[in-house]
Amino acid sequence: MNNVRRIAVIDVGKTNAKLVVVDAATGAEVAARSIHNRVVKGGIYPHYDVEALWAFFVETLIAFVRSPGFDAISVTAHGASAALLGHDGLAMPVIDYEHVYSDDVRAAYADLRPSFAETCSPLLSGGLNVGAQIHYQKTQFPAQFASVKCILTYAQYWVWRLTGIAVNEVTSLGCHTDLWNPQNGSYSSLVDTLEIRSLMAPIRPAFDTIGDLREPLAKQIGVDKAIAVHCGIHDSNASLLPHLITRTSPFSVVSTGTWVVSFAVGGRPDRLDPARDTLANVDAFGKAVPSARFMGGREFDMLTEGLAAEPDAEVLARVIRDQRMILPSVVQGSGPYPAHAANWLNGKPRLSGELNAVASLYTALMTATCLELIGARGPTIVEGPFSRNHTFLSALRSLTGREIIALPGSTGTSLGAALLAGAQCSLKPAPDAVVPLTRSFDAYAQSWRESLCHK
Repeated sequence: MNNVRRIAVIDVGKTNAKLVVVDAATGAEVAARSIHNRVVKGGIYPHYDVEALWAFFVETLIAFVRSPGFDAISVTAHGASAALLGHDGLAMPVIDYEHVYSDDVRAAYADLRPSFAETCSPLLSGGLNVGAQIHYQKTQFPAQFASVKCILTYAQYWVWRLTGIAVNEVTSLGCHTDLWNPQNGSYSSLVDTLEIRSLMAPIRPAFDTIGDLREPLAKQIGVDKAIAVHCGIHDSNASLLPHLITRTSPFSVVSTGTWVVSFAVGGRPDRLDPARDTLANVDAFGKAVPSARFMGGREFDMLTEGLAAEPDAEVLARVIRDQRMILPSVVQGSGPYPAHAANWLNGKPRLSGELNAVASLYTALMTATCLELIGARGPTIVEGPFSRNHTFLSALRSLTGREIIALPGSTGTSLGAALLAGAQCSLKPAPDAVVPLTRSFDAYAQSWRESLCHK
């Protein structure tokens, strides 16, 4: 591992996938390419186009093998997905977790899933619980499921494609799958209820080297030495890992992307509310961490209608003064207000800057709610796209009353995955301290909360 100079990281997000090369000595990204993560609507159910992703990863590895070069590979991927392998590949497509099942399928699954006390995993919409996916696949497509020989968590599916070795890993098992008992550090009772224990691949630590790049693949890519492939990690937990290594509890991390996921290191697991999308994630060391999430990146894009113009001070002040706001939830079925329908108050803005202001304030209010629900204390580190949103950062500083540290240089996921392969931690906060909004925002936030109480 000491000979590793650069690490190629396969990073599969819900909206986009990318391959980056991380300098092991500095933790800096020195090369990157990305692709949209397309969902195929045809077939037995909507599913990810894994072959298009694989072709992109191989093509990019070929491009990067000489410059900048890489000596190891690590993987990170979104949760709420599992790969069902047959004899020589996928037995069934990797289902899109946003696919919604019929009421009778959902009711049947709700009756057999373990309690929140056992799994610290709330009942979520669609296939956000991997257990719900497997139940759906097994009961609705029994002929196809009969050919399943092995079940892999999603990041480890890509490890299997790289090495030919099938493993599972706890951060992906412990992210609201219903399949994991974080208190015992073992599979939950659902694994036996679904009769899939014999199908689950062996569990390996995220830091383990699983094997070298398969010889035919290495030859295709053009490498002339052994390339170690590491076990990999769930993406939000990848974002958390650098802070677990460098910081002292208590603190919180807000990892932003399609989802806004909040972790309270040193938080209160006894305060978790399954009705409000709080849960215990499992970190790379196998420890349960109080967490909450909502689909903040997706909601922000919907609210801003694809227009990214940040508001100037005058526009922001006008939005706050006129109390133009939206109540949750823009995307229903998850987050702290899963059953609430979105509602504009005082008129929907027409200008892009005003839309951006409302969306930024809304995201900050939802994030602050999540942090409160999980008992967050200490400084809050924000990474990913919202770490560059000054309105969001200042609003979150006002709402929490605690230090906000923005890390605008990276999503954090790639660095976290690279740490598994021996990279050094390099976190560079934004040069300017985050300052709170003016006191007029206090009245805005109070109105938002009071309006929710009356819904």
